[in-house]
Amino acid sequence: MKQYGLIGYPLTHSFSKRYFTEKFETAKIDSVYSNYEIDSITKFPEVIASNPELMGLNVTIPYKEQVIPYLDDLNDSASEIGAVNTVKIIRGENGIKLKGFNTDTHGFEHSLKPLLKPHHTKALILGTGGASKALKYVLKKLEIAFISASIEELKENEIRYEDIDEKVISERLLIINATPLGTYPKTEGCPNIPYQFLTKDHLLFDLVYNPEVTRFMSLGLEKGATVKNGYEMLLLQAERSYAIWNEE
Repeated sequence: MKQYGLIGYPLTHSFSKRYFTEKFETAKIDSVYSNYEIDSITKFPEVIASNPELMGLNVTIPYKEQVIPYLDDLNDSASEIGAVNTVKIIRGENGIKLKGFNTDTHGFEHSLKPLLKPHHTKALILGTGGASKALKYVLKKLEIAFISASIEELKENEIRYEDIDEKVISERLLIINATPLGTYPKTEGCPNIPYQFLTKDHLLFDLVYNPEVTRFMSLGLEKGATVKNGYEMLLLQAERSYAIWNEE
């Protein structure tokens, strides 16, 4: 039986385990998906060593960057981003090789692209955490200029939330929430931006997927904006992970 799993800490609400378990049951695939909750990345080699049937892992917070020194190779996107959410375990006569991938890029790109219009040439990313790295990679690829809103010390291409004014909102017609604000159960939360300046030309993309319509999205809908949550992105990245694990 093929085995797959997820490493992270904590793993209280695992989309991946639920998704893959249902996938395997529905399609009658002889595989199992398990959560490996480890409180330190130093326990990662132990997970590999003690599960000889393990073929692949998803990686979530807080280990997307910490796992990299334990890997033998990275694909191009994971290398450029500096974050891994998928590990392929290649077992051969000469031992085990671990290769890291970032499938968040695939999920985000293919979820976003169908909604893009010619006027979506500039983006505002809300948040500068790990999730934003994959977004920046995709926006560069799509030749969409971006700045990020930060609550920390400003780096290149970053802006403070209090400096987001009508000019910033009117110039940047793609706005992406890469923060956890608005996630269930704290559904009233949303990034602090001047929503009154949104228009029907705006596209609001929220990485949050629970609730289905976040406060961030609903404030956009009130102004006629197009909105989308992160659920399809999550599905697409999961399917890409599975394809990577099973590629010869």
